[in-house]
Amino acid sequence: MSTSTPSNPPTPASSVAPAHSDHDDELVKVSWLERVPGRGNAVAWPLGLAGALVLIAGTFLSWSYTDDVLGDLSVDFWPGGVQICMIVLGLAALVFLLAHRGPLAGLGAWLDSAAAVLGLGLGAVGYMVGAIGVIAYQSGGLINVNPGGWVSLLGALLLAASGLMLVSRQTKDPLFAKTSSWLEILTIVGLMALVLFGAAYALGVGDGASFVLFLLFVAAMAWALSKSGVFTWIGLIAQKNRQVLMLGAFAVAFLFPFTQGGSDENMSIATQVLIFAATALGLNIVVGLAGLLDLGYIAFLGAGAYVGAVLSASAFATIDWKPPFLIVVLLGACFSAILGLIIGSPTLRVSGDYLAIVTLAFGEIFRLTMGNLDGNNGPVLTNGPNGIPAIPDLQFGSFDFGQPHDVLGITLGRFANYYFLLLVIAAIIILVFTRLNNSRIGRGWVAIREDEKAAEAMGVNVFGLKLFAFAGGAFLAGMAGTVKAHHDVSVTPDQYIFLESAFLLAAVVLGGMGTVAGVLVGATILKLLPEKLRFVADYRLLIFGLVLVLMMRFRPEGLVASQRRKLEFHEDDEELAQRIEEVHLEEAEAKA
Repeated sequence: MSTSTPSNPPTPASSVAPAHSDHDDELVKVSWLERVPGRGNAVAWPLGLAGALVLIAGTFLSWSYTDDVLGDLSVDFWPGGVQICMIVLGLAALVFLLAHRGPLAGLGAWLDSAAAVLGLGLGAVGYMVGAIGVIAYQSGGLINVNPGGWVSLLGALLLAASGLMLVSRQTKDPLFAKTSSWLEILTIVGLMALVLFGAAYALGVGDGASFVLFLLFVAAMAWALSKSGVFTWIGLIAQKNRQVLMLGAFAVAFLFPFTQGGSDENMSIATQVLIFAATALGLNIVVGLAGLLDLGYIAFLGAGAYVGAVLSASAFATIDWKPPFLIVVLLGACFSAILGLIIGSPTLRVSGDYLAIVTLAFGEIFRLTMGNLDGNNGPVLTNGPNGIPAIPDLQFGSFDFGQPHDVLGITLGRFANYYFLLLVIAAIIILVFTRLNNSRIGRGWVAIREDEKAAEAMGVNVFGLKLFAFAGGAFLAGMAGTVKAHHDVSVTPDQYIFLESAFLLAAVVLGGMGTVAGVLVGATILKLLPEKLRFVADYRLLIFGLVLVLMMRFRPEGLVASQRRKLEFHEDDEELAQRIEEVHLEEAEAKA
């Protein structure tokens, strides 16, 4: 990706000055960034270099007078976790500054280093303002903020000012970068390692304020990499090395429990995330591919959980038959699929708001029915509101999921055992989803989602495919539900309320409909944040609603969007579509 930096680089389209017409006084609309005083000034680059160095230097000084705020930030030359995040951000800013002008100037032709420095600078300012605010609030005033905090804040302000004044020197599109395969593979491996240690660190952060600051740090880094074009290149090499990427992702997921030091608390959160993600992937078939709005999907998870509970060895189970767990998984999945067929057959001839109302009613009917099968209002099957408690742990041969096991000197507890089992189920669900998505069935679902009438006119079996989507998604949710019953030890009707369906749907929309990675990211965010931000539990739904509103405004395609969805929500971006098509044509010619 290296090339010499031109002496007079062409001005990017985003920095074109307002043009004056000979026929009228109309001005071409420019962004607010073009109106920043001093933009393009020669002092911008050294100012950014000084800001990055000052930001890093401040992290080696004490930030807080007391040692009980944000960990321990009261010791000089011993940075805490909160300070290390700023060291990493400062080093990233140095790399982009040297790419703008310096020994890494070749990268500046491929990457928008000015936008990256701006993103890192603004992120650093927000981070430092938040950190100083927390220190002042928890320790009794700004007087308890030590000089290191103010030094780092000054560095962040200088870096942000530099980013506002720098002008991009990018002259090449990263989509057309030609890199060696070993560099691409090393990049993927490095990214997977960062994901592994980042997830381990995030779960290990016990303080809510520190966790919020870590999220700000991740957001700033992601924004900078996205604006610079690094993510464009990463997306390209990810498509070229899909097998390596998938292998690396599962390796990270497999190694994650070994980074937790036997912590049952963290592994409990991880298993809940996996259950939630596996269920959301099933919903992704219904909503993301077929475009059917289902507000009662949690009922299918509950159906699988109840099958697992009544067929377990619990003393409160109401059925005497105790088949092996593999049989229970299939029975729970099939029972959920049958419910999908029952609810889908009479209702899938309606669509839109009417379908949403029907599925919402189905979810509530399921919950009320499970609460009434107690022997008084119906047969004794679910013990009514009391549910089925004391569900024993799974046991495969001599392997007891409830007992800790030592592997390579690391103790893996009960939740780690269930984590590995859920990882296998999640892998099966991902395989099923990807195969369906790339098949004629998947293309039929997408056609139905885009225009049902047009799809039917082209010969697509609309009703049959919609029914299959409903039953298939329910089948996958039932699989996850049978494991959830043993993981949670008990099953009660109040676990499957409408709000859970809403969160599942939000995970699909937030992460990116029709994608695997997007749903995994959305499910992780929605399940992890409530666990780490318990100090704002009373405002959880308010924050959740604000996030969704902002997402719909600024990124309606989701955090990790498919190319198809991205172009659907950004129809004016014809240049992006043309570039993607050119890349695909070049790859096809190279293979030929």
